Amino acid sequence: MKIIELAERIGAVCEPLGTADKHLEVDTVTSFGSAHARSVVFVEQARFMLAALVCDAGAAIVPIGLEISETEIAAHRADARDKVLLRSHNPRLAFALAAGALSRCRLCDGGVDASAIVDPTAEVHPTACVDELSVVGAAAKIGPRTHIGPGCMIGPGVVIGEDCDLIARVSIYPGTTLADRVIVQAGAVLGSDGFGFVPDPATGRYHKFPQIGRLEIGSDVEIGANTTIDRGALDATVISDGVKLDNLVQVGHNVHIGRNVVVASQTGISGSTIIEDGVIIGGQVGIADHVRVESGVILGSQCGIPSKKVIRGRNVLFWGTPARPIAEYLKELATLSRLTKKK
Repeated sequence: MKIIELAERIGAVCEPLGTADKHLEVDTVTSFGSAHARSVVFVEQARFMLAALVCDAGAAIVPIGLEISETEIAAHRADARDKVLLRSHNPRLAFALAAGALSRCRLCDGGVDASAIVDPTAEVHPTACVDELSVVGAAAKIGPRTHIGPGCMIGPGVVIGEDCDLIARVSIYPGTTLADRVIVQAGAVLGSDGFGFVPDPATGRYHKFPQIGRLEIGSDVEIGANTTIDRGALDATVISDGVKLDNLVQVGHNVHIGRNVVVASQTGISGSTIIEDGVIIGGQVGIADHVRVESGVILGSQCGIPSKKVIRGRNVLFWGTPARPIAEYLKELATLSRLTKKK
């Protein structure tokens, strides 16, 4: 990608130094040590500015207003100025955005591997690619520049949008839709049946409740390795825009996760739970069915939430089982400690 185009995508100001060219092409982000002429590095603090200028990178993302003196530049390599600066109010964020933009550019050149099986009724965009041993079912749709990695199973009627990346061995069941720029790590299973059964009092046997709903995944979502998300029983499980799910997360049927929610590894979310926008969930959290977690709540690691509870408090950290505000939890621990000592 040309550096001037990258600057526009990440909201930075392009500033060529010396003989540097604003039409320079770059293809990756790197550290200072592994930099090369087509890479981009970033700087947050003034003490690293000189290192960025003298490394081999073709471009550097730097804070707006951060300068280095001509004397310092002259004391080092003569070509230190031959670099394009991308000035940003938030270099770390700009660097992350640049990494995403460049990785999407190099995902694939388009095309279907000879060992892949694509149903004749499926629609695979010419710029999308389907890797070795993957299967694309009837009437499935694969959008522009999307990458289907090795060994993936895309079920009949699945719809995948633009610039998505399924790393490897991802299974997507019928009734699932992915919007744009979704990343799915290896081994994830999307849209499988939920865990719902009806007991027969006469025989004691359990009979499967219909699992015929949908799974809807928004844009800019990332789903970790071996994470599983169930389809809705009759309606839809919804993962909204910007959600980030870690590895080994289980999302039950009819769950609705709001925008920009972050869920750490080994968390389990039971059916019909609602997680509102901006919630942060730590590792190994257990959430029972029909729970509502309101916007901005923070659930610490290993929290437990019983069925049908409502957790509210923007920017409040909850801890323990049952989950309660951490200040309350620590008071209870202190009281228990005093009682134990007295006994």
